[in-house]
Amino acid sequence: MTELLTVPEAMAALKVSRWTLYNLIRSGELTSVLVGARCWRIPATALDAYVTRLCEEAA
Repeated sequence: MTELLTVPEAMAALKVSRWTLYNLIRSGELTSVLVGARCWRIPATALDAYVTRLCEEAA
């Protein structure tokens, strides 16, 4: 099973603000899932994929 991170955990991992994280989710750059009515979770694999894309674009 894939580990799901909370918004604060994902913010800490990326070292970004809540506003930035939600913008990444809204834009589709960062995959997330909605658990229940209001609980956003970010798969750890999605975080890894996002960072990998950033590194590839920078190279």
